[in-house]
Amino acid sequence: MENISAFNNHLPVKVRFGEGVAQTLPAVVAELGSSKVFLMVDKDIEKFNPAAAQLIDLMKTSAGLSVTLFEKPAGEPTIAMVDGAIAALQTAGCDVVVALGGGSVIDTAKAARLCAQLNCTFTEFQSKPPVYPSPRLPLVALPTSAGTGSEVSGGSVISDPEAGRKAGIAHGNLRAQVALVDPVLTYSMPPSMTANTGIDALAQAIAGIIAKCSTPIGDAIGYEAVRMMTPALVAAFKDGNDTAARAAMASGSMMAGLTMNISDCTAEHSLGQAIGGLKHVPHGLTIGLVLVETLTREAKIVPEKMERVADAMGVPEDGTKDGSRCVKAVKKILAELEFPLLSSLGFVQSDIDELAEIALKDFFITQAPKPWSKQEVVDAFTSALALERRIA
Repeated sequence: MENISAFNNHLPVKVRFGEGVAQTLPAVVAELGSSKVFLMVDKDIEKFNPAAAQLIDLMKTSAGLSVTLFEKPAGEPTIAMVDGAIAALQTAGCDVVVALGGGSVIDTAKAARLCAQLNCTFTEFQSKPPVYPSPRLPLVALPTSAGTGSEVSGGSVISDPEAGRKAGIAHGNLRAQVALVDPVLTYSMPPSMTANTGIDALAQAIAGIIAKCSTPIGDAIGYEAVRMMTPALVAAFKDGNDTAARAAMASGSMMAGLTMNISDCTAEHSLGQAIGGLKHVPHGLTIGLVLVETLTREAKIVPEKMERVADAMGVPEDGTKDGSRCVKAVKKILAELEFPLLSSLGFVQSDIDELAEIALKDFFITQAPKPWSKQEVVDAFTSALALERRIA
């Protein structure tokens, strides 16, 4: 019997899940005692997400509400995007922030709310010892993708394109006060986005279980998230109108976000963020490019945990007992998702040393169950770069 180490958990996010729950947004704003809404959305979201367009119209026409609509430019959140949102939020004079969009919108809203309250730019915030006061404005998050779990996490990842780096900030006071997780908002995601965001969610659930700071609470949520998402991810990728798959991914993604926030991510995020910092491609894509390679290493370190993940994935016993069942299952999912290869981004062997140096400086790799050596990171990138096609 394993001794349970001491742990602390505090996740004060009110979660409401279900088809149509987004339509309760006006009532939620009223419950918060607010009426002046700063509504941050993905640019042109009305053109590609009918459910989001309907919700924006509902907010604009709801009695007693005034709405300032702020469109976040496309792409991963950058320092410039956050600074633009800070200025707009300070000018608007609103009493609640609503983030309607993918993880990049929610992350931008978290950082902008913080810096607006501190009356500083994001660069100025980074230049000093971090301060995270209790937020004056409540934040309501409505994810339109099933991926980062940002709606329930206290993290925000912002890119610095000039430096080729991503800067993560994290604190309990960054969290949203309310998360409205409505699968209907995810129906319009195209297959590639479904694959990218979904593999990120699956990776977060697994990482939260194997991280050195994992807890029984996070593990329990993570295993269930893995169980839900394993069949649902490929199903949603193949048929975006599969409502059961979309619901499982929306719930599983949110739960993976909880697992990550209770525990943490590990090496897959450090290696992925090194890729993203240099190539400025979608976050979930970068995670999937190195997930098999990082899990292959972790199976050698924590085979028992990886075996339990494989059980949650529904993979039959094969007598190996070494965690390879989980790695093979993830490899099969990536093949069925027709996931891209690292070489498709234009990397060559001479880039690997720089990628490894960046990854080793990232926080998440320090949460791996055992410290990674530079050679292990180099080997993982080399293996990913050598892959010529994905085989189920």
